[in-house]
Amino acid sequence: MEKTKKVKIFIALFYVSLVLLFLYFFFSKFTLQEITSYDFIKNNRDYFFELRQSNLLILGALFIIFTIFWVQAGGFGTPIVLFAGFVFGKWLGTLFSVIGLTIGATGLYIFANYFLKDLIKDKFLNKFQNLESKFKKSELNYMLVYRFVGGIPFAISNVLPCIFNVKVFNFFVSTLIGLIPQVFIWVSLGSGLEKIIDQNEEAPSVVKLISSPDIYIPIIAFIILVIITITIRKIFYKK
Repeated sequence: MEKTKKVKIFIALFYVSLVLLFLYFFFSKFTLQEITSYDFIKNNRDYFFELRQSNLLILGALFIIFTIFWVQAGGFGTPIVLFAGFVFGKWLGTLFSVIGLTIGATGLYIFANYFLKDLIKDKFLNKFQNLESKFKKSELNYMLVYRFVGGIPFAISNVLPCIFNVKVFNFFVSTLIGLIPQVFIWVSLGSGLEKIIDQNEEAPSVVKLISSPDIYIPIIAFIILVIITITIRKIFYKK
């Protein structure tokens, strides 16, 4: 028993250290001011475009690997998905994002289920106890609805299923399918931003951004998705 506990602690420390090391090397290369400046985005847009043209598979693989680490470090999904649309376009951006997010989320779920299950149950079981019987009836179907409905920060939504003892396969499949609608919308928005930046040397005004079909169509689609998910959520979380 004591040996098993030591092994768990070692694996947990190794996992956390690996994730933190990865993030340290990434953020040591860029400052927040650089990343958020229009010139930085514009210049790197050209760089990534050339890289995409010559080494699409390598760039896609690196993006997926980064996304996996990003998710396992508790990162938000929206920035990474917008970036995917910006660099890869709608279709490849959606494909690469969903793969990376799904693998990363599944890895985080496995880790949490193994090391943090009791802690997660203590924190969240009372709040979501009404869902326990639903998951027992049809685990995969309710996981699909759970993923589609959203409304919970991505990192937390990846570990909450620990309290329902969801099978890893069902978690993986439901995440893979359930994330597609919202990911496609955000990727489309990122792709639209790329087109706007390509056409403007200076940062465009907010009015010009919103008046572009590449921007307002994904925004309208997102609003519709929010309305649908709110409706489903009321049913799904109903006691």
